Amino acid sequence: MKGGAVDFFRDADWLNGSRVRGYAVLIGIASLALVAVSWVQAQGPDGSDFLAFWGSARAVLAGLPQAAYDLGWQEKVQTGAGFTGWYAFVNPPPFLFVTAPFGLLTVPLGWIAWVVVTYAAWAWSGVKAFPRLWPLVLVFPGALISAGHAQNGFVTGALLVGGVALLDRRPLTAGALLGALIVKPHLALLVPFWLAAGGRWRAFLAAGASAAGLLALAWLAFGSATMLGYTDSWRASAALLRGGDSAFFLRMATLYAQVRIYGGESAATAVAGLLALAMIALVMLGWRRMGQDAMASGALMLAATALASPYLFNYDLPFLVLPALWLVREGLREGFRPWEKIALVALWFAPYATRALALPLGLNLMPLASALLLWLVWSRGARLPGEADGQQSIAIGG
Repeated sequence: MKGGAVDFFRDADWLNGSRVRGYAVLIGIASLALVAVSWVQAQGPDGSDFLAFWGSARAVLAGLPQAAYDLGWQEKVQTGAGFTGWYAFVNPPPFLFVTAPFGLLTVPLGWIAWVVVTYAAWAWSGVKAFPRLWPLVLVFPGALISAGHAQNGFVTGALLVGGVALLDRRPLTAGALLGALIVKPHLALLVPFWLAAGGRWRAFLAAGASAAGLLALAWLAFGSATMLGYTDSWRASAALLRGGDSAFFLRMATLYAQVRIYGGESAATAVAGLLALAMIALVMLGWRRMGQDAMASGALMLAATALASPYLFNYDLPFLVLPALWLVREGLREGFRPWEKIALVALWFAPYATRALALPLGLNLMPLASALLLWLVWSRGARLPGEADGQQSIAIGG
């Protein structure tokens, strides 16, 4: 009996394509219900993160784009919409091109439109990357938490997933997508090292041109006052980090934040710096490990990104759908290793589950999950065709 229970989880033969599709439907229904609850809560007096995007859009539509970074102006506009809470807009000026259209709507309708449109962009990139695994893309729990916060994780996730998936076939487009991460540059920390180490110079140059072009276009469209106003937001972000309590840092999905709670700022900064250097080195070695396979080394780069950035929240993690589903795809092609299926189930739920458990546990376990994901991708990269533990060729999407 004991051996049977171990085999049940070690091999997980019961987790086949038809069951996965059924579970995906159930999770999708539950996710829609949870997002609906989040929308209702977002209309309460405290509002939600979306208010920062809506407030920045109202500034652009009012012909005062620099006011997107004016804390007093933002407080007045957001509280004037019926909320007691208000949120600072801290994204670089090119992000105003994304948020501006949503200012045409009321906050409740804008919240819905933002989630639907940005989710669609992210889902499209994920489904294009893994067409046979589309049910797992659509109900990825990392997407659920981003939707519930109405945050920008879908935008950055679409850029990262699309950039990696297109690198081999359309390097200029891939580079342009990755360069557009200028809207949230700390998520692109590993990208230039990854592209350079792989000798993907066309994509590297396209990424630089995309980032520079978006900054120049924002300067032309919104003016110097807006570009300078963005630098003021750095002080707001720094003040938030200085004054953050344990609850704030527990919402972050980084090792820096967890060390900051229990070891202090100096120790956390040192750990974050060493970890970032280690991830840069690992990603640069990844091309040799993965045999110049852009999807494989890209999966490694995205898994490492979840560890490399010191400032990352669980709602930023929709991009982890690519390394997670790359592992699923490789398992279906070559056979799953012992315990791998169960590990993938845990990792698939990790972005949502670790955030839900962070405050009760007093620890956000997402860095541990990210490290496990990184190890699984790295160890998969060393496996040669024909070395599988057994063939399990099933199609999730039917």
